[in-house]
Amino acid sequence: MAVRKHSVTISGHRTSFSIEDEFLTLLRQSAARSGRSLAALIAEIDETKPRDSNLSSALRVFVLNEALAGRPGATH
Repeated sequence: MAVRKHSVTISGHRTSFSIEDEFLTLLRQSAARSGRSLAALIAEIDETKPRDSNLSSALRVFVLNEALAGRPGATH
């Protein structure tokens, strides 16, 4: 598992996050299922995360919560 750095524009500004490819794949699947772009999903996660949490951790926790909830595609 390699951690890779990615950039995205959310709320009008560029930001970056470092995440494993497997988590990014699941984030993309979640965005597609909900009919949103990946950037829109990441923006929502960023807006709702605790202020003292970093974006990379918040993205991983989102994927974990989806997997624990048994959502389709979350365990592939």
